[in-house]
Amino acid sequence: MRTGMGLLSRLRDRRARRGVPALEIDSPGLEVVVEAFDVAEADSAALARSPRWRADEPAVLRHHLELPPDQVERARELLAPDGWALRHEDRWHALRVQRLDALRCAQERARMASLAQRLGGDWIGWDALQVTHRQPDSIVTHLAPRPAGGSRR
Repeated sequence: MRTGMGLLSRLRDRRARRGVPALEIDSPGLEVVVEAFDVAEADSAALARSPRWRADEPAVLRHHLELPPDQVERARELLAPDGWALRHEDRWHALRVQRLDALRCAQERARMASLAQRLGGDWIGWDALQVTHRQPDSIVTHLAPRPAGGSRR
């Protein structure tokens, strides 16, 4: 029986064949659906309070890190084998596409906090991004034209 990454690969292949692109860290339309920046809050609580997070779909997990400039390449070397990308915006971010659940989030939080501390930096928090499926803001209906000289009832 095939499980684990074999199943995930088959699901990605099936989506790709249907014309739905697989999620990537740079996919268009990504929006933050979960935030966890309070170290006292459990990851399960962060996930539970998010009405926008869809547990059945992959997400871009993004850890926010402060790293000393001389340790950035070392961090990149340590993260790359497990599929993490390290990017800089307002601060350093470790990013990876994965399915989220409380256990995986807690494991990755511990790993990132440990990594940052070992390198003389700090772990700030994490958030998750998914492509949102926006609904129209208003419903537009097509009305029949008014009869000339008449009123609409």
